[in-house]
Amino acid sequence: MALLMAGAYAQSPVELSAVEVRAKSENLEGIATAGSEGVVSSQRLAAVPVLRPGEAMEMVPGLIVTQHAGDGKANQYFLRGFNLDHGTDFATYIGGVPVNMPTHAHGQGYTDLNFLIPELVERISYRKGPYFAEEGDFSSAGAARIDYFRQLDKSLAQLTLGQNGYVRSLLAGSPQAGPGKLLYAMELFHNDGPWQVDEHYRKLNGVLRYSQGSRNDGWSVTGMAYNGKWTSTDQIAQRAIDSGQVNRFGSLDSTTGGKTFRYSLSGEWAARGQNSQTRANAWVLRSGLDLWSNFTYCLDDFNNTGTCNSGDQFLQSERRTAGGFSTSHQQGARWGSFDVVNSIGLQGRQDWIRPVGLYKTQARETLSTTRVDRVTQRSLSLWAQNELRWTDWVRTITGLRGDAYDFNVDASQAANSGSASDQMVTPKFSLVFGPWKRTELYLNYGHGFHSNDARGTTITQEPGTTNAVDRVKPLVRTRGYEMGLRSEILPGWQSTLAAWQLEAASELLFVGDAGTTEASRPSRHYGVEWTNLYVLNDWLALDADLAWSHARFRDSSADGDHIPGAVTSTANLGVTVDRIGPWFGAVRFRYFGPRPLIEDNSVRSKPSALTNLRVGYRFDKQALLALDVYNLFDRKANDIEYWYESQLPGETAAQYDRHIHPTEPRSLRLTLQYRF
Repeated sequence: MALLMAGAYAQSPVELSAVEVRAKSENLEGIATAGSEGVVSSQRLAAVPVLRPGEAMEMVPGLIVTQHAGDGKANQYFLRGFNLDHGTDFATYIGGVPVNMPTHAHGQGYTDLNFLIPELVERISYRKGPYFAEEGDFSSAGAARIDYFRQLDKSLAQLTLGQNGYVRSLLAGSPQAGPGKLLYAMELFHNDGPWQVDEHYRKLNGVLRYSQGSRNDGWSVTGMAYNGKWTSTDQIAQRAIDSGQVNRFGSLDSTTGGKTFRYSLSGEWAARGQNSQTRANAWVLRSGLDLWSNFTYCLDDFNNTGTCNSGDQFLQSERRTAGGFSTSHQQGARWGSFDVVNSIGLQGRQDWIRPVGLYKTQARETLSTTRVDRVTQRSLSLWAQNELRWTDWVRTITGLRGDAYDFNVDASQAANSGSASDQMVTPKFSLVFGPWKRTELYLNYGHGFHSNDARGTTITQEPGTTNAVDRVKPLVRTRGYEMGLRSEILPGWQSTLAAWQLEAASELLFVGDAGTTEASRPSRHYGVEWTNLYVLNDWLALDADLAWSHARFRDSSADGDHIPGAVTSTANLGVTVDRIGPWFGAVRFRYFGPRPLIEDNSVRSKPSALTNLRVGYRFDKQALLALDVYNLFDRKANDIEYWYESQLPGETAAQYDRHIHPTEPRSLRLTLQYRF
């Protein structure tokens, strides 16, 4: 029944026609419950030149993905007027396994997508706003669920060579194994980048999945393993560039960087009945990060010693074991003359972080310990949802979610040890009108939340001192509203328009000189998003995603009410061509608007406008050659900008300054792909 299909999308999108973007796009008419949700197919993603794996997420309309340090570190994300840092308020899953890391050494909700293999992505299902009962922590601004293929059409061997020591090889296939399929992939990677200090980023990445059946009626077991090491060129003070001390691609500390690993095992199971859909998944992972950073150079060292001796380098380190599960059941029925789908779900997660620490270092050698903690964090969530079709053109979706969290912190500074807990109930409601002439109207309302770092829920003293500090609330409520429209204006032209507002009881902000996120003041964001995909014929497609937002703190402060890093305007435009004989290609333009860097808006970042190009040639059905050109016009722009206080070697006083991480200059990569 159609309504059950709509309910199935709410849990995990139903099977859609998997056809190439040049021929047809995804159609969520009668399925979607908000104007701002959608699906990105593997064909659309394959047409996009991607500089870093995380940039595959820029196919989510309005989402900007950048980097402020070495490429082995998690990306920086921006959406709906939020500087999401490395993932706060945007939940991401791959194969049902959450990527966001709570109570992380570097930042709350840390989302490292460097283990993503874009060629394996079957679809990215995204939604925005706190309107969906099955979405919990970190999902107030949005959520994305990335599904890998269970089966490839053919085995794949691929080699990519580029400037600055770029080498990437990929081998993948899915042979028959008994009654199922065995998907495998192995990626080897190296890159030095354009930096004066070679990044020497090495990555070893693998996937092994055994599956039977389909996503909606079958099961799979998936193992993933990723290991990476790199030297980082962190953001640098603008005055160091202006004075000639370093150039834009130079470093003020040649020993910053990191190493990380992530190993996971997960299982998914689904069964479809005549009017029902049942799903379950379970996962366990082991991960770790050692991240050496230096954002202030000599500021702390000079204040403590009167000279610049060891510098301000620090290490953020953690080792984590985590596990979780989710299960849900949907049942279609008739209530009198009405079609209805009732859904219920249970989710749980536990993280053991042993340890999570902050250390003062020099050239990656530990000099002293600032703090070391052992953290256990648990959560259990129950949600229920009712979807009722009142008429052929009116349906409602009503949901309720309950979350319970428990934190235990064993700190090296005894005063900061302790336990905390919190619970939250969040209602959801959506009203959908249509379709009329391929058009639907959506009205959405809902509450959501994000969790704070467990260490902040028990802290009483500033680490390393006896200065008193306030604890933070474990769970922070958000509230959102949205009015959306989805329409196929002309045959082949799909368009969505959404006007939205989101309020948070506390904004999570990245603190540039500390290298972490902190709970801040209450905020309000609102804006408009317009998304378009126009498939003109079987060889030409155009897409355009435009977003505008307004973000302010809601309380009164002499500092001002602007939110640092809150982007106002973004645009992502693309042209994709195919079947021009053996030729194919794509051009993509991304605009990243200016942001306030300080609360009084007296310092603002500069906008950036980047263009990427792909040109390819198919020799036959098995082999192709593609050339990707990044930053086609060699624009001198910045990936990220911050405003904070730092002190360079040789300076006798600290200075507030703009700190930037430059966009990479024009670079070329050549890919040879062979399918067999």
